[in-house]
Order: sequence, then C-alpha cells, then structure tokens
Amino acid sequence: MRLLLQQRPDGREAPRFVQLMLEPDLLGGWALVRETGQIGGRSTLRREQYLDQASAMAALEHARDAQLKRGFQLMFAQGVDAPKS
Repeated sequence: MRLLLQQRPDGREAPRFVQLMLEPDLLGGWALVRETGQIGGRSTLRREQYLDQASAMAALEHARDAQLKRGFQLMFAQGVDAPKS
C-alpha cells in the first residue's frame, strides 16, 4: 500500500510531500516506511517495524490523519486495501 500526500504550492518554494508505504517484511512482520521532503529536493526516509498488519495499518492511518490536519492533501493512493480518507 502506498499513499502520497502533498502541500499546496505557495509560490515561494517547492511544495513538501509525505509518502507512506506499508510493506511486509521477510519475517512475517510489517514495515511502515515514511518518506518526507521537498519536491525536487532532498528527502528523509524512516522505517518503523510492526508485528502484525493491523497495528501497521493503524499507524499508517494515524500518520495520514496527522498530515491531513497539517494541511497536506491526499494526491495518490495505491493498494487494494487503501484506507478511506
């Protein structure tokens, strides 16, 4: 699953983005990967491990909701179980 959120451009600098990806790992757990940065610039990648898909999905939804409150907009959602916004 993958979500891409982006801030509206304000004309002064490139908009910021947040990409949230949920991936299974090789040991049966799940990883929430967060990539944040400026479009066309540097980005930061963080990975958080979870034991089951339900807790990883809850973390993804919490991260998504926090970014929506900060003014980001959902631009793209990929995956069969894409959470409803």
